[in-house]
Amino acid sequence: MNRILVTGAGGQIGSWLVPKLRELYGESAVLATDIRSLGPQMTKAGPFQVLDATDARAVGQAAMRHDADVIYHLAAILSAVGERDPRLAWHVNMGSLEAVLEVAREQHCAVFTPSSIGVFGPDSPKDPAPQDTILRPGTMYGITKVAGELLCDYYHRHFGVDARGVRFPGLISYGAPPGGGTTDWAVDIFYQAVESGRYTCFLSGRTQLDMMYMPDAIRAAIGIMEADPERLVHRNAFNVTAMQLTPEGLAEEIRKHLPAFTIAYDIDPVRQDIADSWPDRIDDTAARDEWGWKPDFDTVAMTTDMLTHLKG
Repeated sequence: MNRILVTGAGGQIGSWLVPKLRELYGESAVLATDIRSLGPQMTKAGPFQVLDATDARAVGQAAMRHDADVIYHLAAILSAVGERDPRLAWHVNMGSLEAVLEVAREQHCAVFTPSSIGVFGPDSPKDPAPQDTILRPGTMYGITKVAGELLCDYYHRHFGVDARGVRFPGLISYGAPPGGGTTDWAVDIFYQAVESGRYTCFLSGRTQLDMMYMPDAIRAAIGIMEADPERLVHRNAFNVTAMQLTPEGLAEEIRKHLPAFTIAYDIDPVRQDIADSWPDRIDDTAARDEWGWKPDFDTVAMTTDMLTHLKG
């Protein structure tokens, strides 16, 4: 990778990925873009452009001007927001991906596209969900992610586009707020623990989901793009995970640092149904075998690091 364009740079992943890419490849090498203007931490540390990722012509012009050879395509509507406006989710998620892949085909760029645990549905195996299995999600977000995986494979097979990606589980981070996903509780719980000492969760206490701390997610995104293509059997949509969490289990871990912390529950039926349709655990053996994936953070290390940063 020499010259990189990032869409959706202001989101939960992009706000971490852009600084890391600039650290690794140079500030001027990474063009950050988003549909809205961002703060000085993003715009003054390197090149930035307001960009609608669904506009193929605008994406192509930005990639050409920057002489990009890699595009990290992060712009997306997430699961809970997507259920409130499924047409918007389809338009943004599929329209922007098609635009980026067309630019990549014409300008010979590699593409990273994050997929999600949301591709799994109630018919997928629950524990564990394997790399290769039935994918019939019940949400528009999940549908767009399955379609996106297939579209990336198509562009690789038919046009030679070096399209790669991972299926992220829920992501936990401090900094930019989450963007309306079903796993947002695992971020909000830390903020509320520090600010008020209590949290009301929108999922039931025993709902188990795969999770990952953001530093590991950034390592996975960069790692798959730097991997030797000769080792990649799957190439696209690798399962990756780091830990399995429930609200009550994470609350107990937080109480080791903040003994007075309490948790209550006010279940959101929409997000509970989404979470219940996802696996309890996913199998990331293919990522470990094909490109050496391994997380650095488990639940204990993640909780300690999150609270250290949020408490200042």
